[in-house]
Amino acid sequence: MTDNVAQLTLLSPAAGTIIPITDVPDKVFASKGVGDGFGVSHPASDTVVAPMSGKITMVAKTVHAIGIRTDDGVDLLVHLGIDTVELGGASFTLTVARGDVITAGDPFGTMDTQAIVDAGKDTTIVVAVTNSKKRVDGDIALSLGQAAAAAPVAQVAVLPKAAKKAAAPVAATSAGTAVATTTDSPAPAAQRPSELTGFDALAWDIINLVGGKSNVKSVTHCITRERFYLHDESKADDAAIAALDGVIDVVKAGGQYQVVIGPDVEDVYDAIVAQLGDGAAGGDAPAESAPRPDSFFGWIKWGFSSLIGVITGSMIPIIGLLAASGIIKGILSLLTTFDLTTNDSNTYQIINAMSDSVFFFLPIFVGFTAAKRLGADPIIVAIIGGVLTHPSIITLAGQDATGSVLSVPLNGDFFGLPINIASYSYSIFPIIVAAWVASKVEPWLKRIIPNTVRMIFVPLLEVVIVSLAILLLLGPIVMLISGGIANSIQWLYDLSPTISGLFIGGFYQVLVIFGLHWAVIPLVAQDIANTGHSYLNAIISATMVAQGGAVLAIFVKSKIDKIKGLAGPAAISAFCGVTEPAMYGLNLKYGRVFIMASIGGAAGGLLTGLFNVNMWGFTGSLIGFTSFVNPEGLDFSFWGFLIASGVALVVSFTLTYLFGFTDADVEQAREVKKIRLGNREPVAK
Repeated sequence: MTDNVAQLTLLSPAAGTIIPITDVPDKVFASKGVGDGFGVSHPASDTVVAPMSGKITMVAKTVHAIGIRTDDGVDLLVHLGIDTVELGGASFTLTVARGDVITAGDPFGTMDTQAIVDAGKDTTIVVAVTNSKKRVDGDIALSLGQAAAAAPVAQVAVLPKAAKKAAAPVAATSAGTAVATTTDSPAPAAQRPSELTGFDALAWDIINLVGGKSNVKSVTHCITRERFYLHDESKADDAAIAALDGVIDVVKAGGQYQVVIGPDVEDVYDAIVAQLGDGAAGGDAPAESAPRPDSFFGWIKWGFSSLIGVITGSMIPIIGLLAASGIIKGILSLLTTFDLTTNDSNTYQIINAMSDSVFFFLPIFVGFTAAKRLGADPIIVAIIGGVLTHPSIITLAGQDATGSVLSVPLNGDFFGLPINIASYSYSIFPIIVAAWVASKVEPWLKRIIPNTVRMIFVPLLEVVIVSLAILLLLGPIVMLISGGIANSIQWLYDLSPTISGLFIGGFYQVLVIFGLHWAVIPLVAQDIANTGHSYLNAIISATMVAQGGAVLAIFVKSKIDKIKGLAGPAAISAFCGVTEPAMYGLNLKYGRVFIMASIGGAAGGLLTGLFNVNMWGFTGSLIGFTSFVNPEGLDFSFWGFLIASGVALVVSFTLTYLFGFTDADVEQAREVKKIRLGNREPVAK
């Protein structure tokens, strides 16, 4: 025992069973990665009290955790339940705010233990001294077993501030927790700019010791940790970082380099971002940072997850344009429905160009953003997108400038090679494949072409090679797959409207993820052209409403201004028949939302098929209500549309609100970041 230590008594925050922190059902807490302490298992009351006196230093946004600091600088984290961040604060009420002073034993809030259990979460309360490695002498003495709320249950031997324990380098175990050994690595204070103090100084030290700004891909944070994604973890000085004042520990897990801070995590994070720049803020794991799978199905899952990340990341920058275009499309539909303009008028053509251009030239925009994510030159890939949407290619595909089918696609040859040209306007997947091919071809070209002529011949050869690869081989393969999916959908509908309504309603929006839904559009267009109506389009309409209902639930539930600002226009766009903003911006990014929306789509599709709802126009979703009016007179299709759409909306909204989304999901959302340096040279793997 060290001389000159003070004794701090910790109280039980609730009535329950006191257990060692190593028995807490969470590997991070149990490993003492956050600090030494204890747990309160099966709390018998909903009221929680302060384990010690001090100042409130942190209140989690999802109100499931608080931080307390004594006048002597001992930091305590009180975490209500395990994995309860996913509840979004629904089961908690706190009566304190950051900066408040609280006395040991005073109530600071409530937790609805029954609601937590019903949600499938553990109710164990965790009390951790987050700076125990530097301020606690020896182990915390616990009184295990049953205890009443505010009963003394732990004795902490607190070292004075001047007496710091020896720093320790940290090695990662197989479980991702930290193991310490002795060392002596002082912080690089002498190298730090003299004007930096406090959190700014700590941020500078951390950045410098993880390998500098150039070694940081992105950084985010949770309740207690700064989570770095580094180009090369071997450049980080684990021992020196762990020795810094203000740092509790270092943990390596899940491709992240985690610096455990404690209650000051948000202040340190803000200082880190200020020095790194906003481009590094809030980043998720790049594809190459994620642990590689060790099984065939693991590789399939990893590959699919990475593909989704590329697609969503490529679409996010143009979501605002998609939302605006969807709204314009809805307005144009109303103008034509109420005979305020006609399809052959100049007014219609001008407004239609405004609403349709972003979709028609989608490969150009997606090519630019996908290239940035995958490490290719975005300008070159955008030009390849222009090749795919060039009028001559559209003509070869047997379509006019609006995408309407004029004839059977032309089968010809290219220097004697047989070809089958498809139409790539409105598509995203072929150009993403092109961006991936370009990311492989471009470094190779830079290696073999001399610097003196590289500026001309790299883009020249890259455009030729990648364009031909898509037009002659990869593009037709993608269109063959999409054509097979479209024919399968038509076969399913012909088999049973009710079954097809359920199946198509549940899975149609999956096609939207890959842009393969455009293969279904010609079926709908041909249906309307030949018969004047389309049962299939009616089912598709219900899926649009369901996606809008899910994103509307996010708009209503979220307290984050940025998310609400994205969700509102996305919901309007979906109700106007354009689901991409909702899909790529929110529903797919926060995976449970997409599942809940798909369930709503299945419910709406089931009723659409059961009621034999027919559709006489092309525009669907809520804005297309007039499409469900039979030209020969109002029939049950209109009322069936209202019922099915209402059910799809209510089901997707309710499920998303209750189970699909919390603001905590915003930190966990995944997208693939760009894998390139500023000079566009490939990053060494």
